[in-house]
Amino acid sequence: MATIVVLGALDTKGEEVRFLTGQIEERGHKVLVVDTGVLGQPAFAPHITRDEVSTAGGASLPALVSEADRGRAVIAMSRGASAIVQRLLERGQLDAVIAMGGGAGTSVGTAAMRALPLGIPKVMVSTLASGDVRGFVGVKDITMIPTIVDISGLNRISRNVFTRAAGAVCGMVESSVPPGDDKPIIVASMFGNTTPCVDAARGMLEKAGFEVLVFHATGSGGQTMESLIEARQVAAVLDVTTTEWADELVGGVMSAGPTRLEAAAKTGTPAVIAPGCLDMVNFWAPETVPERLRDRRLYRHNEKQTLVRTTPEENLELGRIIAGKLNASSGPVEVYFPLRGISVISAAGKPYHWPEADAALLESLRKHLSKGIPLHELDCHINDAPFAQAMAQGLLAMCSNVRA
Repeated sequence: MATIVVLGALDTKGEEVRFLTGQIEERGHKVLVVDTGVLGQPAFAPHITRDEVSTAGGASLPALVSEADRGRAVIAMSRGASAIVQRLLERGQLDAVIAMGGGAGTSVGTAAMRALPLGIPKVMVSTLASGDVRGFVGVKDITMIPTIVDISGLNRISRNVFTRAAGAVCGMVESSVPPGDDKPIIVASMFGNTTPCVDAARGMLEKAGFEVLVFHATGSGGQTMESLIEARQVAAVLDVTTTEWADELVGGVMSAGPTRLEAAAKTGTPAVIAPGCLDMVNFWAPETVPERLRDRRLYRHNEKQTLVRTTPEENLELGRIIAGKLNASSGPVEVYFPLRGISVISAAGKPYHWPEADAALLESLRKHLSKGIPLHELDCHINDAPFAQAMAQGLLAMCSNVRA
């Protein structure tokens, strides 16, 4: 028997939550119902009351009721639900979590789910599941199930959806992951423009006994990689493709946010860093490129994707930012710089070849990196075999005590 936590507003979704919990209990699992409602009376008594949730979120339930501020209530109950599920997990009273709701319920439910580690089954039954759910899912393994109809009573469609959702979370919790030949993990960042480098380095690292997880540096990829590092599930970092910082600085569509490059520094995880694809900022079709950037060097990467070349001035700032992130490292970190190009298209004779821009980036790193952080300048292109070998060997030297 597993314990499945069910989150829902029992004032507006009480009948539906009752049906969902009944389906889970019929499969032989224990249910803990958490009431995240605020205004109306709950349809039935939960195991954890809304007052407990609001208190855990640092708010007074009577104050939330009297203010009748929906936005403030959602924020408070999101904080409270997050704290509640973390507490239940620590006590061994949570094996999975499922929630249902509209806009507010989805915000509260997924906030709680994002507070839980990867691997804990998380199912959100939502009226918003058929749209853009990146803001709700983030970098966590949340399964979104569309309700098809609104959550407003039980009918032939909603009964089907809720029953299948209960079956989904029960099936997840009943499944056990078979043991494997688990090895220490190294995470790596990659773009198509740095694939040869990462592939070559990955081969060396895997031969040395590591499992290499590669993340596409598209914003969500960098965020997911950072979350694994922060969760201390990673032995080392091969951050070849730091391009997401170019998008963050210039306003591209593939930013991983302002905390990119911070996780390894905070956790002391050994890291090797390269300036892969900092020559480019990503946009979609040409018409999506902002007017202020249309006089730049544009490159049509494919039918759906347009690149903008970074300037010497932007590269000076990128070097300063990256150095600042790495200077905060509590563990070993080294920077490798390829002098003959930082992407496929920045090599000599290619569209983004701009020696002055790359030189500005290098000079900024030289100026701002702490003296204790090695900066290796290699006379090769980022995708040349010697560059990949140097990075892999440098990382292996850092990780000699964690090899499989």
